[in-house]
Amino acid sequence: QVQLVESGGGLVQAGGSLRLSCAASGRTFSLYAMGWFRQAPGKEREFVAAISWRNSITNYAESVKGRFTISRDNAKNTVYLQMNSVKPEDTAVYYCAAGPRLRVDDLYDFWGQGTQVTVSS
Repeated sequence: QVQLVESGGGLVQAGGSLRLSCAASGRTFSLYAMGWFRQAPGKEREFVAAISWRNSITNYAESVKGRFTISRDNAKNTVYLQMNSVKPEDTAVYYCAAGPRLRVDDLYDFWGQGTQVTVSS
């Protein structure tokens, strides 16, 4: 089992920045690929970014490419999502997820409870 706890969400103005964190506990964090997803009101959950456990290979949704950066610190069992130049359409609940390999669908094994990000225009 892996427990995931997101933090860092909040209210930010359009064009601003925010950094989300996801702290993991349980099984060896460094062996898991990590993903960030988001779900806006009335919409399906969508992929945002992911990072592999080996070599930190990354993958981003087109909508956030060039603005968001995913990174991980295996010594701290934490994955981050740096959000720059945020837009109102980035408003959503953001979830982190863990699984054995990097993927862009939501078939990860473990999920956090989510953190709300609200971008004001």
